[in-house]
Amino acid sequence: MIIHQFYDKGLAHASYAIIRDNKMIVIDPARDPQPYYDFAKLNQADIIGVIETHAHADFVSAHLEIHQTTNAIIYTSKLLGAAYPHESFDDGDIIHLADIKLKAINTPGHSPDSICILLQDENDYDRALFTGDTLFVGDVGRPDLRESAGAITATKEELARQMYHSLRDKLMVLPPHITVYPAHGPGSLCGKNISPDLSSTIGRELKENYALQPMGEQDFVIMLTADQPFIPHYFGFDVDLNKKGASPFNESIDSVMKLNAVDDVEANALIIDTRPQASFKNGHLKGAINLQNGDKFETWLGSIIKPDEPYYLIATDKETLDAVIKKTAKIGYEQNIKAGIVSDSNLPELSAVIDLDDFRSSPENYTIIDVRNQGEVNDGKIFNNALTIPLSELRDRLGEIPTNKPIVVHCAAGYRSAAGTSIVAGKIKIVPVYDLSEAINKFMVHG
Repeated sequence: MIIHQFYDKGLAHASYAIIRDNKMIVIDPARDPQPYYDFAKLNQADIIGVIETHAHADFVSAHLEIHQTTNAIIYTSKLLGAAYPHESFDDGDIIHLADIKLKAINTPGHSPDSICILLQDENDYDRALFTGDTLFVGDVGRPDLRESAGAITATKEELARQMYHSLRDKLMVLPPHITVYPAHGPGSLCGKNISPDLSSTIGRELKENYALQPMGEQDFVIMLTADQPFIPHYFGFDVDLNKKGASPFNESIDSVMKLNAVDDVEANALIIDTRPQASFKNGHLKGAINLQNGDKFETWLGSIIKPDEPYYLIATDKETLDAVIKKTAKIGYEQNIKAGIVSDSNLPELSAVIDLDDFRSSPENYTIIDVRNQGEVNDGKIFNNALTIPLSELRDRLGEIPTNKPIVVHCAAGYRSAAGTSIVAGKIKIVPVYDLSEAINKFMVHG
């Protein structure tokens, strides 16, 4: 038997392949199915099944495409309300993969349709638990993503109560030796305290996971619903897309139009410029947002841009443009790209350059915008007089920014402030807008 984990660092997403006797089942696949095809070929296996642990909010799954390509059966809970061909997989249901068994366990909490999958080996020994977004290493799934999305909606308090019982009645009673394989690692917005480790055991989680410690139901509900991360714009969109099933990956990205010159960009269009901030500051198109290509590009794209907004995509070279288009497809945003453009010079708009000495000596002469997330701000402001507007909310809250002083935007390291500065500068023209960028480290108290 082979259990293999595929990990996408950008979305902190883990998917799995299980192989037994040249038959393979995939759990929670990413948008691009090719890695699963390659792994099956490498191991001379046929993909016979795909299991979805729930309707994912943070990425688009390839379940439908894999079914269409390989005739693999898609298994998911009947509660998901799937609009694609599938077989229900709920409490009591078993998938036989040669002489091993995959057993469904309904575990509502992160979503009403969540399931976990218990793997029993050829000796009926409980070996592994694929937990989806129910149980992470050091954390559990957040309960506030399905209040207005999916076939079944529920309040976060209702789902938190369901999570309490899913954990205590179904997962915490399992043998402590069982290996836990979650759908996410650190950095995922589907949890708030996920460990860097990408697997665990039931026994370890019983000892170390804060959500599995002794407490009453109401205390658990209060704890789990508090201090959750922000919800990106694309989450509800992806739930609905995954419920229907996405179009084939390569077909979709290949359909994105490419332009030869920035002159062809429509006036007043939404533009996402993925070039490094130094290139952007030395010349960009009017109103462009500098969302640099990086590990979290797709998450921030879906946090700043709404699912129904068409946009242009600019990159330094063809290879990078192709790469960022693929990243947009991971969250289903490739369908809104009006065109992709390669450009790295001769763009008309320049960014204002801050005088750090003047700012350091007289910060009161500037309006300071802190675009970090609320949880970071709660741990302490860097500038006491800063106006706090998280980057994910900035486009909708520009009217709150005073324009009687020059504006300085900062985050914790420079990536988000580059995006935030471009958003503010694209709309506010009567005062200069500066990016504090990496210089923020000179103002932070360490230790």
